[in-house]
Amino acid sequence: MTDAAASPRVDYRTEPAAYRHWTLSTDGAVARLSLDIAEDGGIRPGYKLKLNSYDLGVDIELHDALNRLRFEHPQVKSVIVTSAKDRIFCSGANIFMLGLSSHAWKVNFCKFTNETRNGIEDSSKHEGLKFLAAVNGACAGGGYELALACDEIVLVDDRSSSVSLPEVPLLGVLPGTGGLTRVTDKRKVRHDLADIFCTSVEGVRGQRAVDWRLVDAVAKPAQFGAAVQERAAKLGEAGGRATAAQGIALPRIEREDAADGIAYEHVTVAIDRTRRTATLTVKAPRGAQPTDAAGIEAQGAAWWPLAMGRQLDDAILNLRTNELDIGTWLLKTEGDAAAVLAADALIAANQDHWLVVQTLGLLRRTFARLDVSSRTLFALVEAGSCFAGMLAELAFAADRTYMLALPDDADQAPKIVLDEFNFGLLPMVTDQSRLQRRFYEEAGPLEAARAAAGQPLDADQALQLGLVTAAPDDIDWADEIRIALEERAAMSPDALTGLEANLRFCSKENMVTRVFGRLSAWQNWIFQRPNAVGEKGALKLYGKGEKVGFDFNRV
Repeated sequence: MTDAAASPRVDYRTEPAAYRHWTLSTDGAVARLSLDIAEDGGIRPGYKLKLNSYDLGVDIELHDALNRLRFEHPQVKSVIVTSAKDRIFCSGANIFMLGLSSHAWKVNFCKFTNETRNGIEDSSKHEGLKFLAAVNGACAGGGYELALACDEIVLVDDRSSSVSLPEVPLLGVLPGTGGLTRVTDKRKVRHDLADIFCTSVEGVRGQRAVDWRLVDAVAKPAQFGAAVQERAAKLGEAGGRATAAQGIALPRIEREDAADGIAYEHVTVAIDRTRRTATLTVKAPRGAQPTDAAGIEAQGAAWWPLAMGRQLDDAILNLRTNELDIGTWLLKTEGDAAAVLAADALIAANQDHWLVVQTLGLLRRTFARLDVSSRTLFALVEAGSCFAGMLAELAFAADRTYMLALPDDADQAPKIVLDEFNFGLLPMVTDQSRLQRRFYEEAGPLEAARAAAGQPLDADQALQLGLVTAAPDDIDWADEIRIALEERAAMSPDALTGLEANLRFCSKENMVTRVFGRLSAWQNWIFQRPNAVGEKGALKLYGKGEKVGFDFNRV
């Protein structure tokens, strides 16, 4: 398990019939996600998933189940997240899996798990789908982090079940999927009590867990089920996700895999291993498109914004996990800008329709996944491009955007077109639009950009408005792009990851940016330190009965 190239490729596609670890059931407005992890069901060999401990495969199923709830079960207002095992909710990420894994695998695993937890909170905030953690047994580490992502936590008061974050004393690492941040920023646990909580192995149980704000309520075993059901129903009513609509099925994402690329209907990925680049091309809608809400429902999962978003999401995950050496992603678009703008207008006119709400949510989370990917992002606006509306967000997500300058009368002169999607319909995790981030929310540049909405902007106009980085003409284009890519490829990937994360998330901070920032910096560093992963490190020796050997120098 040393690197991605030496192991089978990870496939993020699954469906409920293939789940090994989760059961999804619905009863009217309340759904239940029950965790019953198969010990021998690890995504890679060499470890047992004991005590309801999880690995990447468990979170892939959870990610899929959440999307099923969003699209296939619109009648559901609240979700109970619980365990099907007796006296154990979840013991967190499997320690033996982490001990066997490469550094890249550990960090990418934590990032995807973070995104799945953040997706729970995103659906609660934007879509009114509420989550309640029914902690019916011991709940440790990543298990408690899963509970923390929910709107409320109810803990069984059986004198033994507790919540804990024991990573520091047991493993020499931090709670890697937002534990520290949610304890303080979300639960508002007093910092001295949080210090005790996060440095003790046994955790906190019963009324003390309520008093310390670690959980919202406790209930005796005999009353636990009824208390959970009652709170879940109240949560759902308060969330306001009321709809009598029939859900749509999410079919398997179809793609063609090749040695150096992936082809979907609306997205293609072409890998140049010599230059260490991947070109992601997103295609505009083609053929007849719906013109009203009824048409959207009739197309279902085949509706272009939804289908494209699912395919782009799958492509991003594939590249992040399976192509570690491909450090630069080139973002391109292709097709008719008018078709993209028509799809945008239909969405804007039907923002209250349940399927549009869920599709916007999927697009929001997919573009946010692009933002936090530790890859260089360059957008190339060339002849035949359609960087318009929602697809212009690809250009604004990029670290740099190059736009080809051609004479105004040239038939193939590329254009950028802005619409409402560029002014808040697809916010970043900072709750800003990407243009707000770009211009530090300064009124002048934002007003100028909004005044130009709907106009096809050529390279000179886009450059003047600050929408692109550079606008080489057709004589200089190839050389300028080549030099930029060669310079980037020669730099330290570690330094670039830190640079890009700092510059992409500038000026605005919130709980989610702190979660990712701490993962990128603190956990990334700690996961490589000898105290965690050295021969005598805590993570390496866990469960072996040997004494950990720490280097006690503070760094």
